[in-house]
Amino acid sequence: MTCADGTAMRDRRLTRVAGLVLVRQKPGSAKGVMFITIEDETGVANLVIWPSLYEQQRRVVLGASLLVVDGRVQREGEVVHIVAERLHDGSDLLASLGRRGEFRLPHGRGDEVYRGSKPDARTPKARDIYIPDLSLEGIRVRTRDFR
Repeated sequence: MTCADGTAMRDRRLTRVAGLVLVRQKPGSAKGVMFITIEDETGVANLVIWPSLYEQQRRVVLGASLLVVDGRVQREGEVVHIVAERLHDGSDLLASLGRRGEFRLPHGRGDEVYRGSKPDARTPKARDIYIPDLSLEGIRVRTRDFR
């Protein structure tokens, strides 16, 4: 399901959502609970990861850039969370997008390795930059005595 569809479900319903990891938070006051925010093209979903699941799937929780989550919807008024029961790392799928035939991604100017060309001649080199009003005294950092 999309994040918007998953968070629109009724309370305590099972759902599976996927999205890019935006934020991982593990506040000291949360007694080991981790909160993750994921995003897809439809919106965001807030995940709750209990300490037991965090320890079981630590590598997936901390390493995934694309996260697939099986969990239950939890509603408290307008606030909606998905309490995770199982996590899957989808980062390999995300990394393969640029290699697929239907999703050929163009490389930027900085990707000379892929094109086999020289660096862009329009980029100025440090020695070519001249600022007439700049003197060394203007950029010298003065020391401060904290005694």
